[in-house]
Amino acid sequence: MVATNLKAETMKLMDKRSDMEAELNIIIERLCQPGGPGLSGNLLDSEGFPRSDIDIPTVRADRHRLAELRSNHKDITEKINQNIELLHSAKLTPTTAAVTDSGPKDQVLNTGTSLSVNNPIVAVDVDLVLSRPFAMVDEINEASPAAEDGLQLGDQIVKFGNVEIGENVLQRLAAEGQEKQGQAVPLIVMRQGSVINMTVTPRAWSGRGLLGCHFRVL
Repeated sequence: MVATNLKAETMKLMDKRSDMEAELNIIIERLCQPGGPGLSGNLLDSEGFPRSDIDIPTVRADRHRLAELRSNHKDITEKINQNIELLHSAKLTPTTAAVTDSGPKDQVLNTGTSLSVNNPIVAVDVDLVLSRPFAMVDEINEASPAAEDGLQLGDQIVKFGNVEIGENVLQRLAAEGQEKQGQAVPLIVMRQGSVINMTVTPRAWSGRGLLGCHFRVL
């Protein structure tokens, strides 16, 4: 019952995070549109006066909201990850009674643990454990290799080649891209709550980097 309630809470948090990501994408696209100020561009012209080609109060409000959403997104992601750890622990630690009373309905999982198919702990989605993003695409150039290969603004990176959640992910991402230059790299992303498998090929193009996008660690 506890696992079921925790799973329901986690799914609600994931839905809430998806709503945040949708709003994040809208703000980022608005700020990064052609002629726009970008996420951190100067709001003053070359002479030190406020730029006349943009609505400065709106830009400041968007940037403030963006910072707020990013902070909230980080908090909710940490909470989701904590719940996933608890769900994973519950799934791998069944009670003795569940094993003893399950009778012929027992089944042996890959972990080597005998569990009842009626045990609610077994019903915990393995996807919750496996699909843990570690970075998000918060900037992407439309003409970049990443965009051409299908990566989108707001995509959350679950796995890039051999890189998964852990320490120094940005350095590992950069190293993986350099090592796999010109090769199709398997990529797993979460997009609006759905897990998507795709490939991207790091390669030279007219812009900076081999992918032409920016990752923000979650």
